[in-house]
Amino acid sequence: MTTAAKKVLGKTDLVELIASTSDVSKVDANDALSLVLDGISKALAAGNDVNITGFGKFKVAHRPERQGRNPSNGQALTIKASNQVSFSVGAGLKQAVN
Repeated sequence: MTTAAKKVLGKTDLVELIASTSDVSKVDANDALSLVLDGISKALAAGNDVNITGFGKFKVAHRPERQGRNPSNGQALTIKASNQVSFSVGAGLKQAVN
């Protein structure tokens, strides 16, 4: 069994896919994709979760300040608190890739 080479799609590839599978120009597809991504980013930055039924759920998890070690010299260091975006796969997407 052979496997095809894996391709990583970027924003330009997604814009071309949207434009080629719908009746919109690449400019309009780019604008639409940018608006969706910007909307998701703004919602997450405001502390909200984003749930796209059948696709998945984006949410922000707070990571508190913690102690770590510098891997090159083993010295202890403090890792600053931060927010991390997580994604949970929806049933429709899970089914589509399996």
